[in-house]
Amino acid sequence: MQERIDTDLQALIDTLPAHIKGPLAEREDINELLEVVLDLGRLPEARFLSESFVISRDEVKEEDIQHVIESLGQFGADNRAGIERTLHRISAIRNRWGKVVGLTLRVGRAVYGTIRIIEDLVLSGRSVLLLGKPGVGKTTMLREVARVLADDARKRVVIVDTSNEIAGDGDIPHPGIGRARRMQVSTPALQHAVMIEAVENHMPEVIVIDEIGTGAEADAARTIAERGVQLVATAHGNSLENLVMNPTLSDLVGGVQTVTLGDIEARRRGTQKSVRERRAPPTFDILVEIQGWNQVVVHDDVADVVDRMLRGHPVSPNVRRVDEEGMIHRSRGETKIPSMFGNTNGPVIRRPEARMEPEPMPEEPMIDEPPQKITHILPYGVNKGRLIQAVESTRAPVEVVGDISQADLLLTTKNFYRRRTQALRTAEQRGKPVYVLRKNTLPQIEAFVKAISRRQAEDAQSEEKYSAAIEEAESAISQIDEGEEQVDLNPQTSYVRHLQHKIADKYGLSSSSAGREPERRVVIYRR
Repeated sequence: MQERIDTDLQALIDTLPAHIKGPLAEREDINELLEVVLDLGRLPEARFLSESFVISRDEVKEEDIQHVIESLGQFGADNRAGIERTLHRISAIRNRWGKVVGLTLRVGRAVYGTIRIIEDLVLSGRSVLLLGKPGVGKTTMLREVARVLADDARKRVVIVDTSNEIAGDGDIPHPGIGRARRMQVSTPALQHAVMIEAVENHMPEVIVIDEIGTGAEADAARTIAERGVQLVATAHGNSLENLVMNPTLSDLVGGVQTVTLGDIEARRRGTQKSVRERRAPPTFDILVEIQGWNQVVVHDDVADVVDRMLRGHPVSPNVRRVDEEGMIHRSRGETKIPSMFGNTNGPVIRRPEARMEPEPMPEEPMIDEPPQKITHILPYGVNKGRLIQAVESTRAPVEVVGDISQADLLLTTKNFYRRRTQALRTAEQRGKPVYVLRKNTLPQIEAFVKAISRRQAEDAQSEEKYSAAIEEAESAISQIDEGEEQVDLNPQTSYVRHLQHKIADKYGLSSSSAGREPERRVVIYRR
């Protein structure tokens, strides 16, 4: 899985005082070093994958800490600094007067090949959220995601790098991000503003963000997703269930609201009338729980999984694992019923036999109708949440997609259409119709969805009419084969008559048109 590791470990070791650097460099497993901890008045410590190691019996002095600080760039508002053109991160601990009394020197590694386990998800064009405990490799994987999308997929990628962890310290980003561009953030409190600035100023196709942790950043992520930009990000939390229960970040997966059901619906679900449901479409389509370098849990339809969790239905995620030979194995994870929110959706009315699947809807009478054609719309600059709301409220046969290859048409606004961006040019080159809204408002979007529905209904009626006319012509041919001299067909439009004439020619029979419009019809006879 890890094809190549770029550490530049010597640059970090060179910042240490001589009496600490010497014993540390003698370790045979120095390449497995995770971090060095220097606390004033304590013994210096090195932490490896398997153990913690006391580097020297001499306590850390003020001059030792100052020696390291002089070798670094400036500390930011988040008390982090780095070494230029490397991925190493140095974090400071200060006393109440602002003096540095402790340092954590964390080794940064660019590990090439870490995203093979989720590469298909990242390249799908859908937004992906990565979760995992600290140190599990979220930032390392995010860095590789940026490189693969920029270099291999040739997309315009912008990284919002708040603490310079993804692309390293200094003005020149680390080569581990490939052709991706990096925007630095002056203070963590402004990360959400830089996220929006990236979209408005630099026209990215993908935005990569490390550690979405505030409500403002969650709102900014939703705004970006609604503009049709792919998001790949990490967030605080170990699992999807943790995220749903987090009031600050639950909006990333749709948010949670309390609704009151009617008596019939509450009885059908077997719940109390007051239940929790998803508030809006998720910002991220896919969620990946990183359990280790070689194993992840994938929820590839966040909206469906969150709905099932909130209703207490069983969830069975996809588990991906990489073996020692680099082969990826996929399996279905353990099926479990989430216990979130206690009995908010219950108590559940138990039947004599416990059910592990949601109860089916009441059976409706069978209607022999052809399946309705679905129109796939790609919103570009159009509020995705409003579009989905319009589709749901009108019950239109429309599906909102996130990739131009899946779309039947592209929907944009007048402001975006004037810019003639690459996305619009790509759609036109592929022959995809581009529809333009005057304003990005819910009434305008609903009017468009209704118009699309009417057009589909008219097309369906036309197809049904053509089909009936063709069947009539084929039936007439059968009658002539059985001995009839000629058969008069029903009156049709000129185009339908043209089709009927071609069918007669196909079977070696003669045909002509008789009568006047609108009663003009085709007559089929022997030659």
